[in-house]
Amino acid sequence: MILVKTESEIDRMREPCAIVRDTLVFVGSKVRPGITTGELDALADEYIRSCGAIPSCKGYCGYPAAICASVNEEIVHGIPGGRVLREGDIVSIDLCAYKNGFHGDGARTFAVGSVDAEKQKLIRVTEECFWQGIENLRAGTPLYDIGAAVQKHAEENGFSVVREFVGHGIGHEMHEDPSVPNFGKRGTGVRLKEGTVLCVEPMIVAGSRALRVLDDGWTAVTLDKKPAAHYENTVVIRRDGVEILTL
Repeated sequence: MILVKTESEIDRMREPCAIVRDTLVFVGSKVRPGITTGELDALADEYIRSCGAIPSCKGYCGYPAAICASVNEEIVHGIPGGRVLREGDIVSIDLCAYKNGFHGDGARTFAVGSVDAEKQKLIRVTEECFWQGIENLRAGTPLYDIGAAVQKHAEENGFSVVREFVGHGIGHEMHEDPSVPNFGKRGTGVRLKEGTVLCVEPMIVAGSRALRVLDDGWTAVTLDKKPAAHYENTVVIRRDGVEILTL
């Protein structure tokens, strides 16, 4: 069931979403060759807690860290640890914060030093896919219009859309209805109501969309080892558009 939020509830979501935004900016400023993903996780954990919030990911279904740190061919849910980031890598940071009884969620992909043209384009197009997905989004929009727009832009740029992992509703729970795929047929799906809060999160890969999950039970990687990128914001459906809570 899709839980439409009241204005009071949306106001309570603003703070955890702002913490997500600021943590992504902070952690992104620390991305450089030589730092480990575990060090980035520790920085994010400390920052979120210093804001009076809780890192929602830590302990979720047994997940061991405050952030997901997915490097190069890792699509999502990369577990941070001793991996050292190197010049030319890209790293996707996905994190959530819980405060005021609500969660906020967001993700960005960062270049580590100088990256090649393919990775630069992938990062840019993945963010563009988000903006394409929400461009015509408002109360009454069919749900799958989001994914149709994301898929069209990704494929027009020679990239593929991940099907196994999708966006979602958010609120008191980190994952709520509806699922928000990054593919679909325009004009289909439930018509979204004003006050619905969604996480729109394109996950785009440079090669084939075929993937597998590693033995850690979390990290999803491309089978062809091509790089992947991720961009996510928490948005509120409004009568005439959307409000982005994590920007």
